[in-house]
Amino acid sequence: MTTSLIALLVFVGLGVLLVLVGIGIYNSLVQLRQRVKNAWAQVDVQLKRRYDLIPNLVETAKGYMAHERGTLEAVIKARQQAIDASGVAEQAQAENMLTSTLRSLFAVVEAYPNLKADRNMMALHEELTSTENKIAFARQFYNDSVMTYNTKIQTVPANIVAGMFGFKDEEFFEIEEAAQREAPKVQF
Repeated sequence: MTTSLIALLVFVGLGVLLVLVGIGIYNSLVQLRQRVKNAWAQVDVQLKRRYDLIPNLVETAKGYMAHERGTLEAVIKARQQAIDASGVAEQAQAENMLTSTLRSLFAVVEAYPNLKADRNMMALHEELTSTENKIAFARQFYNDSVMTYNTKIQTVPANIVAGMFGFKDEEFFEIEEAAQREAPKVQF
């Protein structure tokens, strides 16, 4: 074999190897992006569950809290804004507002002993607490998936493939205010 033929075979072999590595990196990026989408879907499921609980909560409280209409309306408005939110940043902001209005509602509920003792309200409280925990876990899984994905598309050599195929950083689902970083504390 001649030197030029060996050099050509080595060059072709390296080219094939680079293509295979590129395909492997591309496939791993696609898998990570799909994991982020799945994680967001899990957050979305739990948020919808929370939204479904709120009308029942408001209806239960309405009979006892006739003169606290402003608080009830604020919860309903915040719920609708959260439902209408699109994108991670807008969703996080809407969730911040909803959490804040729910805290206000539960602070008012404390002033109504009969409402605190109501079976429906106690059941809703338990369900909401469970849902808040599920939201926290789903949010954590989403943010972990985003971190893995963003790290992958920013490191060499995956950043080259990511740049070539338009992979972009995903947003974290972050709570803005430190007081809102905790689930609402609801006590009956």
